[in-house]
Amino acid sequence: MNIGFSTSVVQRGRSGVAQYVFALLRALRAHAAEHRFTLFVLEEDRPLFGFAAETMDIVTVPERYRPPVADIAWHQTQLPALAARHGLDVLHVPSYRRMLWRAPCARVTTIHDLAAFHVAGKYDWARMFYGRVVARRLARQQDEIIAVSRTTAQDLGHYFQVDPSKVTVIANGLDHARFRPAPAGKAREWAQLRGFTQPFFLYVSRLEHPAKNHVRLIEAFNRFKQRTGSNWQLVLGGSDWHGAEAIHQCVERSPYAADIRRLGFVPDADLPRWYQAAGAMVYPSLFEGFGFPPLEAMACGCPVVSSARGALAETVGEAAAIVDPEDIDGMQWELERVATDGAWRATLRAVGLKHAANYHWDKTAAATLAIYARAVQAGALSRP
Repeated sequence: MNIGFSTSVVQRGRSGVAQYVFALLRALRAHAAEHRFTLFVLEEDRPLFGFAAETMDIVTVPERYRPPVADIAWHQTQLPALAARHGLDVLHVPSYRRMLWRAPCARVTTIHDLAAFHVAGKYDWARMFYGRVVARRLARQQDEIIAVSRTTAQDLGHYFQVDPSKVTVIANGLDHARFRPAPAGKAREWAQLRGFTQPFFLYVSRLEHPAKNHVRLIEAFNRFKQRTGSNWQLVLGGSDWHGAEAIHQCVERSPYAADIRRLGFVPDADLPRWYQAAGAMVYPSLFEGFGFPPLEAMACGCPVVSSARGALAETVGEAAAIVDPEDIDGMQWELERVATDGAWRATLRAVGLKHAANYHWDKTAAATLAIYARAVQAGALSRP
């Protein structure tokens, strides 16, 4: 097959969708001898795809198409012509915001979540309208849809009324060469060299309010500190996003602001180190279509406290301590339990490692290739 892949949604590598794109393409490289891959990459993003340069063709897209509206227009008006020019059999667009209305080849899309239907105020009005109305119509035009969780697949039926025969659940994977436990004491020493000398709770997520629920977590942490006098800190890793100012204000108003550390964007190379060094990962998101960070933390041997909203219940299973993300007192209680009960942390660490071992990108890549083949075959059968 000649497979095309649109990559413009990677947001310079700073999003969960970016991690999906990079990891899936790395796993697909193993199949480059059997299939041809053509990647459509924004000009300034080309260095991010250096890993694919020897096995996949890269077509550069001018930077003027990076802004969202321009990028959507490029997908609808120019990408179909490029697909024809490169003789593509199938084109994969890994985000519902860029799905194609028409194309000269089979169309496959990955839909990560339908958060616009679950979290009020998650996006501005234009993106909410696009996600609720325009994407709904585009989804029905696709030949095959990959949902990264059963929750997302169910939402596609409920909110988009997509034919269920077109939807396949393919869970994301994990890169176990990157995300694995560190030798005892080594990760802690790494953190101490960077000025983190106290045990800490870690939350890795873009600073997005209200969807990621930082404000309630900070209030729960305040109550934890007031009640226990513990030396544990709270470390927030992630770039500013919609509503970040509310999170920064909450930190600055906290009586324990000195114990709330903000890392900003965490480079990929450092991410496993932070998971390995943390006393526990806390992930109180109000909604997720999958949820990479809790699984990554588990694979690194980090105990996880998580919400069960959206797909998180199926992603973390029974391997995390589950909290109601809107119950601040309940969250505070679980922070206290994790910080003070070493046996509980050890239990979470053990069950987390076992659970994370079920996720592999090579399985995801193989299942994705099967969807490409099915889309191409269906297209061939439908032609006279």
